[in-house]
Amino acid sequence: MSSTETNLEGLSKRPRRADARRNYAKLLAAARDAFAEDGTSASLEDIARRAEVGIGTLYRHFPSRPDLLEAVYVDEVEAMARSAADLADLPPWDALVDWLHQFVRYAATKRALADEMMAYIDQDAEVFRGCRTAITAAGEALLQRAQAAGAARTDTNFTDVGRMVSGIASIRAADEAQIERILDMALDGLRAR
Repeated sequence: MSSTETNLEGLSKRPRRADARRNYAKLLAAARDAFAEDGTSASLEDIARRAEVGIGTLYRHFPSRPDLLEAVYVDEVEAMARSAADLADLPPWDALVDWLHQFVRYAATKRALADEMMAYIDQDAEVFRGCRTAITAAGEALLQRAQAAGAARTDTNFTDVGRMVSGIASIRAADEAQIERILDMALDGLRAR
């Protein structure tokens, strides 16, 4: 079991039966798409229709909108944390840069979801703590690998890098290409000299 799975253990409440797992996955995918298109106020009926299940199935898995928001959020964090391992074949610096670019796109699209969740849970809630731990562990492993290879500065840690990248992701008036350029400039400062 990876450290990411350990960090998120208990947060993701996935069903055990095969048909229930399929419906759960379809509902998460439909909710992710609906939230991306219509915002976090997307209709639960629309989400059930997109998933090709009845509204009762949605409510069996997610008794409330906050339950669905949390499940989508955790699923996205799990995917982001797992993606770090997918970059193992790349040179250390390239893997770090690729993952940080993914992280900026992820952070920019998940801001509304996190904001909506904070309307009913505190930012120090278990779900947020577990998700922060998973993302930090994934990023720290990539940063340490780049540092060990002599490609990244050794006078920093992922807390510093994560805050820098999160700040860049939070720039609201910029287009995606500009955000990518700003990130590249910031990462140039992270490169070992």
